Amino acid sequence: MMNITSSSNVGDIVRQNFKAAEIFASHQIDFCCNGNRPISEASLKAGVKAEALLEELNAVMAENDPDSEYLNALALDKLVDYIVDRHHAYVKKHIPVLLQNLEKIERKHSEHHPEIIEINKLFEASAGDLTMHLQKEEMVLFPHIKRLEAVKRGEVSYQAPSFGQVGNPVAMMMQEHQNEGERFEKIAKLSGEYSIPDDACNTFRVTYQQLADFEKDLHRHIHLENNILFPKAIELEKKMAVK
Repeated sequence: MMNITSSSNVGDIVRQNFKAAEIFASHQIDFCCNGNRPISEASLKAGVKAEALLEELNAVMAENDPDSEYLNALALDKLVDYIVDRHHAYVKKHIPVLLQNLEKIERKHSEHHPEIIEINKLFEASAGDLTMHLQKEEMVLFPHIKRLEAVKRGEVSYQAPSFGQVGNPVAMMMQEHQNEGERFEKIAKLSGEYSIPDDACNTFRVTYQQLADFEKDLHRHIHLENNILFPKAIELEKKMAVK
């Protein structure tokens, strides 16, 4: 079990036990896009007492989390497949539904809830950027990471990619993750953390729940890449390049 202290890294904590993500989320502490910082810094920015946060975290870290253990143990090619099959597929499936529903509730409810207009614009931008983001990962970055794993197993020889080092596209993907995280922060704030108004129709209720679920899945998606896949890929490439 990981012993949590004020100097412990937020991303490392969630990597060891994803149950900690709920605690960070409850205190509005970003564990996915900004996971590379210590508890002391994250708690100060969130206005949370570090001692109280540490108490909550150490309690949850005492609980077993087979899901995190499984994902941390996966070979990188298998982790890539998991991310694509579960999270990329989720994004591709839900973007068209959310675009359609947001357009409906904007037409019907924007007069009394003008914030929906901005929420719709933000999600439209997110939909376009995320679609391109997934394509870049699936066509460029992920195949290289899978090849690194094949090199490790002795199936192929190491070849330097056209983009130089894996850290180059990783840096770009992490910046795009940051952009999406900030965009969904705005959506959550505009919607009052997805609070459903009293005059909301069924489509309105469903759409806000879909948005909340989409953001939650996106956080886990980004966490798996930023805190597990990317650091391991960078470390593995260093070993391959040395040989």
